[in-house]
Amino acid sequence: MSAHAPRSIDEYLRQLRAALEGQDPALIQDALYDSEEYLRAEVAAHPGKSEADVLELIASTYGAPEEVAAAYRDTEVKVKAALNPTPRAAAPQGALRRLFGVFMDARAYSSLFYMLLTLATGIVYFTIVIVGLSLSAGLAVLIIGVPFFLVFIGITRVMALGEGRLLEAITGERMPRRTVHPGEPAGWLRRIGDMLKDGRTWTTLLYLLLMLPLGIIYFTLAVTGLAVGLRLALAPLVVLGHDLAFLPHDFPTAVIQIDDQHSWGGPHTMIGSLFAMIAGLVILALLMHAARGIARGHARLAKALLVQPGA
Repeated sequence: MSAHAPRSIDEYLRQLRAALEGQDPALIQDALYDSEEYLRAEVAAHPGKSEADVLELIASTYGAPEEVAAAYRDTEVKVKAALNPTPRAAAPQGALRRLFGVFMDARAYSSLFYMLLTLATGIVYFTIVIVGLSLSAGLAVLIIGVPFFLVFIGITRVMALGEGRLLEAITGERMPRRTVHPGEPAGWLRRIGDMLKDGRTWTTLLYLLLMLPLGIIYFTLAVTGLAVGLRLALAPLVVLGHDLAFLPHDFPTAVIQIDDQHSWGGPHTMIGSLFAMIAGLVILALLMHAARGIARGHARLAKALLVQPGA
């Protein structure tokens, strides 16, 4: 064993973290989890040997921290290249093509779907956190309170992991694919203490609570934009339906009602409805641009709150 070879699991993980310095925090969290899981399993499989002896035994198979870090960096580059191939250089686009080109972007549609979905997920997350915290506080005086709190925090971390994977699929922002390793086996009271001291416990709960107000805002913006944009964009079909008697005479055709006598574009006018259609398409394009930006910003917020501090 070399002079700088780690002689304990904690030392190995510190060296691995140092070797991965500058990499994406989500990648570092995954690498630390995988390494700790493997090393602790090997130590448990050799109860008669010390951690230093086990580390020396597996040095040739698992690799030194620097070798493991290099393998993770190479794998990450290949995965990113496979998921996000470098596009060919495109000719300069005009303003209109940049505006309406968003309709050809699959991530814009998935981002808009995420804005609609956040209301439902926000309600679920908020309910679970409030009920979990309330029951944890109420059961704290009973022996069942300890395992209940552990299960509750475990559930929130699994929810956070799933939320991160969803955001990564929608936005491409690298998110953790592993939870933080719980460490060496310990008693319930010690694990409770570790969770209470772990900043990620509280930032995860904060994120899950924030999902409800954010979900309300995202859902309102998405529904309002879709309702206004689609109503304007479909105005020619409404006018045509009136002209061909496909729609009842009392079906509303006024695009934007100004007062009791006037409406922008005027009912039953095809020219006005065409202008309305253009306005509707612009609103929908702007909404999808906004949805894409909101999803990327939300992914960065999630990363700041869900990824292990110091990873």
